[in-house]
Amino acid sequence: MALMLVFEGLLPFISPQGWRRTFARLLTLRDGQLRFFGLVSILIGLAGLWLAT
Repeated sequence: MALMLVFEGLLPFISPQGWRRTFARLLTLRDGQLRFFGLVSILIGLAGLWLAT
């Protein structure tokens, strides 16, 4: 969980303006698109956990 917070904080720290643009684009996506990106994130995370064990 702590490592996730480190990764989450990198983009706003390095490029706050880019983070704002990205977040503004996320607000324009439909629910289905957000769910798809959420699913992809879950699958990548699970694959990373599986490879780490």
